[in-house]
Amino acid sequence: MLTTPRHSSKPSPFILYALAFIFSFLLCLPWVNAKETPKPKPQQWQIDGIVAALDDSYPKVKGYAFDKLAEYKPQDLKILLKKPEEIAQKAANILKDEKVDSSVRSSAASALGNLGEAATKYIPDILNILKDEKVNSYIRGSAASALGNLGEAATKYIPDILNFLKDEKVYSVVRGSAASALGNLGKAATKYIPDIVNILKDEKVDSGVRRSAASALGNLGEAATKYIPNILNFLKDEKVNSYIRGSAASALENIKQLKLEEVVVVLNYIYEPNQESLKDNGTFEYWRFLTYFLSGGNDEVKTLLTWVGKPERKAVPPKLTHEQGKTTLEVFLKAWEPTQGFTELREDLAKQISEVATNKKVTWKLDNLLLLQSHYNNLKQVRSTHANAVQSVIDNLEVWRWFVRARNTILIHAALWLALIFAYPKFPQVQAIFFWNPWVRRIFGVGYVGFLLAWVPFLRRKLFEPFQPSLLADAGLDNFNDQSYFPESRVKIPISEEILPVTAALPSIKGQIVLEGDSGLGKSMFLRHLVKNSQQILVYLPAQKCHKGVIEAIQDKLHGQAQDAGFLKNLIYSGAIDICIDGLNEVTAETRAKICQFVESYFRGNIIMTTQPLEWTAPSTAKIYKLQPLEQQQIQEFLISRQPRLPKDAQLQGADYAKACTNYLTEVFQQPQAKEELDAVRRILSNPMDLTVVALMLSQGKHPNLFRLQEQQYNLIAAEYLKEWNQEFPLKKFSAAVYEMRLADKQALPADEFYQVAMSLSDEKYKMVVSRQWQDEKGEAKKEWYFRHDKIMDFFLVQNFLGETDAAEGLLVDRMGDPRFRGVYFLLATLLEIDAAKKLREELIQYAADTKDNTVSNTFVQLLRTR
Repeated sequence: MLTTPRHSSKPSPFILYALAFIFSFLLCLPWVNAKETPKPKPQQWQIDGIVAALDDSYPKVKGYAFDKLAEYKPQDLKILLKKPEEIAQKAANILKDEKVDSSVRSSAASALGNLGEAATKYIPDILNILKDEKVNSYIRGSAASALGNLGEAATKYIPDILNFLKDEKVYSVVRGSAASALGNLGKAATKYIPDIVNILKDEKVDSGVRRSAASALGNLGEAATKYIPNILNFLKDEKVNSYIRGSAASALENIKQLKLEEVVVVLNYIYEPNQESLKDNGTFEYWRFLTYFLSGGNDEVKTLLTWVGKPERKAVPPKLTHEQGKTTLEVFLKAWEPTQGFTELREDLAKQISEVATNKKVTWKLDNLLLLQSHYNNLKQVRSTHANAVQSVIDNLEVWRWFVRARNTILIHAALWLALIFAYPKFPQVQAIFFWNPWVRRIFGVGYVGFLLAWVPFLRRKLFEPFQPSLLADAGLDNFNDQSYFPESRVKIPISEEILPVTAALPSIKGQIVLEGDSGLGKSMFLRHLVKNSQQILVYLPAQKCHKGVIEAIQDKLHGQAQDAGFLKNLIYSGAIDICIDGLNEVTAETRAKICQFVESYFRGNIIMTTQPLEWTAPSTAKIYKLQPLEQQQIQEFLISRQPRLPKDAQLQGADYAKACTNYLTEVFQQPQAKEELDAVRRILSNPMDLTVVALMLSQGKHPNLFRLQEQQYNLIAAEYLKEWNQEFPLKKFSAAVYEMRLADKQALPADEFYQVAMSLSDEKYKMVVSRQWQDEKGEAKKEWYFRHDKIMDFFLVQNFLGETDAAEGLLVDRMGDPRFRGVYFLLATLLEIDAAKKLREELIQYAADTKDNTVSNTFVQLLRTR
């Protein structure tokens, strides 16, 4: 029979203490890296063998049986043991028996801790053993472990276990086992965590006890969360025993997931020179694993470990997107402060900051400046050699930032002025303060605003938009129907002298143009046609209003806002505003000279001027286009084209009107008459103004007298005036009022005094005057009347020059050089008695010889010759 020899003699206490310490020490190691061997699952026959061994007479046989029971899981024993209470009683008896060998008693204690509920009644006995200082420390240690394994049943004895842990007189093995027992008692022991932490922090306590305390904290799980900073401090402190730090690191595994700022403490151990002293088979790979494990493998830690902690070279990405680079630097910034005191980790982190910042595949943006600057400040503070690399990246961005700031400033400034531009038409204050005030525009416009206002078409249109009605007021567009304009009027082109329709030759105002033609040929009508159809900013100026200068005349139309004449000149020079000046022949030579000087000074401007033929020196920069009289075919076309503008109650309309026109033209052109008389007829009929009067009279069934058209038309009006108002037409009084109006350069008729006259003259059958409606500053409706053409005004003016009175004789001489009365002298050539007309002819010739201005005398002679 095979037997296992066992010594019956007692070993010396010294040897037992030493063995107990070593064995307990080994059992308590929580940091062992090797996987714990799984406890075997017992078979029933094995349990029966153990139970049988417990009845053996040799105590050590029983000790072996207890050891084997301790190898199995309590839940497995509970299933297979038939009478666990009896086994618990046997174990308790041996534990209490002082005569039994200490190793057997220790085994009995371990077995009790594994028997669960069956052993709970013996907890007081186990506690007594633990308290008994005379008992071998090896036995007491096993007793402490047994209490921890018995769980909830032993919780009421936690204070006693804690006392053993705190008692410095108690042997370290026992204290270590007490600490481990507390860690196994779960929730009931959580309120004693501060005591366990104090043991951990106490440098005087044996290192084995402190390691057991660290392990106990880990076993208590989340309840120890608030003490993580304490554990981390142990990990940071290189003065603390490396084994204690290893146990502290292991304790973290069971408490909670660590944040990035916390887990860098674990990461630092990758750079620890003596890693094997911290962990069994300790290598940097283990600490990389533990860093992943404790952080829960979050994205920040994965990013950090991609660059630091001795990653494989092939794992470091050579290319980064902007977003990846930004995220990486943000993680580095978050990790920087917690690495304080970790020299090698921080140096590695500084190097990687430089690598990512200077990565050529990352295009940094301005909103990354603060991030980069933070890294630079951190590196500069620790005098890292990598700070310069980050600074170079910042310098490049700074240049770009200043550029972007300048761009943004300009954009904001431009947006502000653009907003002012849109507010400009509605707010006179904005007009006066920001745009037409030279100092405000120059200072707050920073130089470029004035330039853009002058040269950008959209801005130019906005600038003049609120003044558009005023700028075009003198054109009388409210009474102009573009459909009534006869576009077939022709003009002679300068240089080539080719004759083209005026609308084809001058579709718009380009450059500087003088449009010359006799009175009534349609110069003003053409200007109004241009103004009506133009998309440009235009100003329409009667030449009479330019007596102070063209710039001043335009300023008057800007309602006083254009305080800066220089700015207005720039706008004109740049072509921002097209200028129409009508009636150069109606002003003095001095006013014409001012206009010519203006035109020559602004040779880049778009300016068109109209005049009747006269002796003058046109601007050297202007081209002269000569408006041609209508040809015979055009005369009939013109008459027919007047139908849409005829009065609604006209006697002849449609085919009847067309037939009347044809018959009339056939009669006047084919009847026998002298060549001079025929030429005069052609001249009158080729004039659109006179032809319009002919059309009106034909539509009323009248036979026009070409040499007395205005007088004939007046006689018809006078007859209707007498019939309607029961009084004679006040020709003399009205003519005198028109004369005074002309002297004062007024355009509107004195309607308050001559309301009945204005109503008669504006009748659709005659249209000698037209009305314009507008609103004053108070918003009240106003109405004014104007002569439709200067020829009609001349008819009433000439009444003041007829007769044999001294006043009439005086006017013939006094107004000879006044251009406003040129048309009057042309009428006198046909209205005066032949002898009086000849006398006036001689006087005009003498005046022309003296003044070298024969513009009136030449035409007067030609008209008189027809008589």
